[in-house]
Amino acid sequence: MENNHEVLLKVDHLCQYFRLGRKDLKAVDDVSFEIRKGETFGLVGESGCGKTTTGRSIIKLYNITSGNVYFKGQRIGAGTRAYKDAITNARADAAKKIKLLRAEKDADDARKAEIKEEIKKINEELAETVAKNQALLRDAKSDSKLVDKQYVESLVKSLDEEYAKKFSAAEGDDELLKKLKKEYTNRIRVAKKSKLITQIQMIFQDPIASLDPRMTVRDIIAEGLVINGITDKEYINEKVYEILEMVGLVREHADRYPHEFSGGQRQRIGIARAVIMQPEMIIADEPISALDVSIQAQVINLLNDLRERLGLTIMFIAHDLSVVKYFSDRIGVMYFGKMVELADSDELFKNPLHPYTKSLLSAIPLPDPVYEKQRTRIHYNPIAEHDYSVDTPSFREITPGHFVYCNDAEEKKYKEAVK
Repeated sequence: MENNHEVLLKVDHLCQYFRLGRKDLKAVDDVSFEIRKGETFGLVGESGCGKTTTGRSIIKLYNITSGNVYFKGQRIGAGTRAYKDAITNARADAAKKIKLLRAEKDADDARKAEIKEEIKKINEELAETVAKNQALLRDAKSDSKLVDKQYVESLVKSLDEEYAKKFSAAEGDDELLKKLKKEYTNRIRVAKKSKLITQIQMIFQDPIASLDPRMTVRDIIAEGLVINGITDKEYINEKVYEILEMVGLVREHADRYPHEFSGGQRQRIGIARAVIMQPEMIIADEPISALDVSIQAQVINLLNDLRERLGLTIMFIAHDLSVVKYFSDRIGVMYFGKMVELADSDELFKNPLHPYTKSLLSAIPLPDPVYEKQRTRIHYNPIAEHDYSVDTPSFREITPGHFVYCNDAEEKKYKEAVK
């Protein structure tokens, strides 16, 4: 990987809560990280820790509860539910306080005057809270529209500059000018339908469920192009054939249906569907977990080849730490919706600090019978390992680029451990 420090994606205090009756399931709780251009960022953790939900929230398949997602410096996702909840809770609290004050029936005239002033103050505070959160809500919604508007304007501007030179060079050749104008019109129409979020594509975990069984491979792969406004069937077919060959399939596969393929081939179709949109970033959500071990290496090598050939940035979500180490430049470890450790791949394996990371690393089997007999599993028990009753934890940098979720006492212990 190139030594590139340009941040392509920034996730800032992302929270994704799901309603469970009156309670919230905190699938992702206050997660922050950055992904640099051209790198592969691995996200690991046990099932149900929030890895997939993080990926889906970034790509806006879920509406974020709170926090922000920035792509190429632009805010593409903002939590709106937190602002709505703040308004609802403020109104409920104000109503409760006012009801208690009005319940004082035996109050004398002086007390009644005090109650009136207190109610006035509560209403003023409520109005201030509501106005503040409504403003934040409007900003979050308008940012999304503004980002897409600016993205379209930049695409149109670059096309205008490109075709101004072509038109100038083709002056006097009516047939070429006519052809160029038609091409320009088609590309402008496509540019006006474009959105910045389409620069991030996702490869889904289940290669069976993520493909429509009623669509041919050609239709599945070309769907993104059609949605973007491309109508030239010849161009679409050529792009589909090109991408099929790029992912290790052949042209003849274009007219078949998903059920006619093996699991590995289906996952290649899923990769082709993502790559045809020419994204800058791909979120690969456990792309090998549903595949046979013999096929996993092929898919990993394919992703590596595409990354180098197309200059992709990849967020690689997986369970298998040994695979993630081979494939990733930096690794983030998640547990129960929290990011508990983040470091360079080599650093994380050499100096794991959080007890959960040590537990994960101890579970990696090696094809060595002598080592396997001696290998001791480390069991992680958060209740026994941490005491957060007084000293609350946060995500802190222990050594340059190595972050751990810990409190003051643990931070001191971790810093001493790496000396």
